[in-house]
Amino acid sequence: MQHSLRSLLLALQFFTRIPLPSPVEKWVGFAPERMREAMGYMPAIGWLVGMVASLVYAGVLELWGTPLMLRASPTLLALLAALLSTAATIWLTGGMHEDGLADVADALGGYASSERALQIMKDSRVGNYAVLTLGMALVLKMGLLAALALLQTRTLFCVLVTAHVVSRFFPLLLVNWLPHVALEGQSKTRQVAGVIGGIRLWSAALWCLPLAAVYWLPRGGALLLLLVGSCTVIAGLVAMLMGWWFHRRLKGFTGDCLGATQQACELACYATALTVMLQVIAV
Repeated sequence: MQHSLRSLLLALQFFTRIPLPSPVEKWVGFAPERMREAMGYMPAIGWLVGMVASLVYAGVLELWGTPLMLRASPTLLALLAALLSTAATIWLTGGMHEDGLADVADALGGYASSERALQIMKDSRVGNYAVLTLGMALVLKMGLLAALALLQTRTLFCVLVTAHVVSRFFPLLLVNWLPHVALEGQSKTRQVAGVIGGIRLWSAALWCLPLAAVYWLPRGGALLLLLVGSCTVIAGLVAMLMGWWFHRRLKGFTGDCLGATQQACELACYATALTVMLQVIAV
């Protein structure tokens, strides 16, 4: 129990900007093996990030959702809530996943060799592919969230949590399937690389299981379970495609690849949820 708590706190320290008190940080400590174990708690961090995103979204709707605003432009209200909710998640995580997406876009957007692509990933300069990809991803994310909120706000909160949880599980499969690649002396992620054993991977999967509890909600449980299941399946397929792409271009994965996969899976969840909701409403 104590060992698991230390791994969870290490994951909180590594994957968010939440500071730990000095005595707690000293107690948690750091070691490459413990960091690999902490990665198994990424879905747990997803619960935290998803709940923060939902709370911020709900707070904006409560604060600015006046009758005047609702009459003037409910779409603008939904977009503002989506913007601030997304900003809150970026602040909470330090934008590490978005940074990974931008670096991967720069490195693999063109036709660079695998060695050159790894060099580009470590370059602090930002290229056209990074700016365009990250900009489009953020705009798409806010648009999808706003559209979901306009259809049914309650559904949006479930989808937000689901997206942040499952999008942090599937990158772990890439760690398990692909070798870690980096230029000699330039990797900061070797300490977290390595095969995640069955227990750690199943531990991460267990953090996703509570999502199925939506089925027992008093209202709309079946629809929410359909959304959770659909988002999970599509996110898994997207992660497989990302893994195939990384294997083809890099012969493995880097820390940036994991961040890019998280972002791709998160967007896939929102797009899938919107598609399912539109089909349900149409029926």
